[in-house]
Amino acid sequence: MKNTFILFIFLFGIQTVIKSQENFAETPLEAKFITEDFERFWQAFDKIEKIKGNPFDYYLKNASEGLSPLVGYFDSKVLYKTVKERKKDYLKSRNVLDSLYKKENEIKDAYKQMKKWYPIAKFPPVYFAVGMFTTGGTVTDKGLLIGSEMLKNLDGLTGLVSHELIHYQQNISGKDNLLKQSIIEGSADFIGELISGKHINLVPFNYGNKNEEALCKEFVKVMDSKDYNDWLYGTSGKDNRPNDLGYWIGYKITKSYFEKTPDKKQAIKDILNIKEPTEFLKESGYLEKYIKQ
Repeated sequence: MKNTFILFIFLFGIQTVIKSQENFAETPLEAKFITEDFERFWQAFDKIEKIKGNPFDYYLKNASEGLSPLVGYFDSKVLYKTVKERKKDYLKSRNVLDSLYKKENEIKDAYKQMKKWYPIAKFPPVYFAVGMFTTGGTVTDKGLLIGSEMLKNLDGLTGLVSHELIHYQQNISGKDNLLKQSIIEGSADFIGELISGKHINLVPFNYGNKNEEALCKEFVKVMDSKDYNDWLYGTSGKDNRPNDLGYWIGYKITKSYFEKTPDKKQAIKDILNIKEPTEFLKESGYLEKYIKQ
């Protein structure tokens, strides 16, 4: 999930998106899927009962180029403790990448759609690593990073990779607040769905659509805040809302802008390069009646 405001640290469930000048693939067919971290994790895992030291020191010290930017935020002792406590949970994903080759063409088909909509798109390598059940995916300046321990199967992988791919393309400016972050996440969902046909956040979207009126009234009161609670990455428990309703409302804002813009390719370019989220919201028209109240 890509922006210059929030640091998305792979292990801690916070994401960072870093502007990159890497010379990545410019055509979908050249896109790479790299599993060396995944394989190295399981090599370390198998040594837990065989050696006296911490085998995950090896996992981190030999991190791939994709995982290495985040290694400084890892604590191998915490990882070791987590693996021992949740061994059965980790084992559920041990063989999950065996059929990755079957998904690569589907992901590349989504990439082809991205290239049609946004010709200057780049396609960074996708790295499959293993963390501590905190995030399914993130972006660094070296590529897209998938938290493979979160995958019980590959059914949702194309949608997840598409979402992260959009974050990599984003160049969104403006004041850091709930509105901006919701648009960043929601627009990644919208364009990700556009190119892949897959939606990755059904729970907040179903809830949001059923409670749209009340949520819109609430959002306009807090959208300028830097407090994301109840909208992004967690809830207070004040009601039965799910996590990440900010994704839903950001999606609705983005969709409204897209539908109102005659030139759809230009709309995608605009969405990926928003200069001022408040102005983008105004042009979308989505929350207009609630802001006037």
